[in-house]
Amino acid sequence: MNFNYASVASGSCGNCHYLEYKDTKILIDAGLSGKKIEENLRKLDKNLENTAGILITHEHTDHIKGAGILSRRYNIPIYANRNTWDCMTDKLGKLKEDNIKFFDNDIPFIIGDINIKAFSIHHDAADPVGYTLNNGITKISVATDLGHVCDNIKSNLFESKLVVLESNHDVQMLKIGSYPYYLKQRVMSNKGHLSNEDAGKFCVELVERGTQKILLAHLSKENNFPELAFETVKGVLKEKNISIGKNLELEVLRRGTISNLYAV
Repeated sequence: MNFNYASVASGSCGNCHYLEYKDTKILIDAGLSGKKIEENLRKLDKNLENTAGILITHEHTDHIKGAGILSRRYNIPIYANRNTWDCMTDKLGKLKEDNIKFFDNDIPFIIGDINIKAFSIHHDAADPVGYTLNNGITKISVATDLGHVCDNIKSNLFESKLVVLESNHDVQMLKIGSYPYYLKQRVMSNKGHLSNEDAGKFCVELVERGTQKILLAHLSKENNFPELAFETVKGVLKEKNISIGKNLELEVLRRGTISNLYAV
């Protein structure tokens, strides 16, 4: 039995990931309208009935916009650490008490058939996390909104068969683009977003530690485009004699649209 993964949407306009294993369905983030998430999932003949949980990475709107409405509509529990809950409660609307779930970073927990671990990442939010999901045989990971990649992030993502990894911006596009100076500094900071070049360097380490498929995610609309992200990462991998199609499957997740359903 495989994990199934799909990106419901990925980018600064909204992020949402769908995962299923056996009878357990999970969303990671719900940063679009509830209606748009439902519409995108229908394109894969998927729905949110009996969804076991919505896991929140952090409280920014492009990650939580539809979480409250989906929780109410489908009676779905929402999971986040306490600091994130403190910052997002008033943004989600009224929720059933039973659907407010807390976890502690770095302490594994179980939802249905899936073992989950939330690990700390570096971003300008209250207590942002990435996630690893394990069925006892296969591990997959989701890590976006990364200011930089530290040893803790590496240790959590290594040995993941599939990794959803941020490749947010091209540094030169960002520098000469229309963003105000303070925003450029934020994006490039250690609590901002991961560049294409830095994503490529980390991809090398992931492949060396067992990753077979990498999906580049959370691309900036203003400071990146899919072909550039792909070619930049591909170039970094090539320098280390890692060949796309032979040593690794590499794809780019598109903004606002559902991806393929990946069986892992």
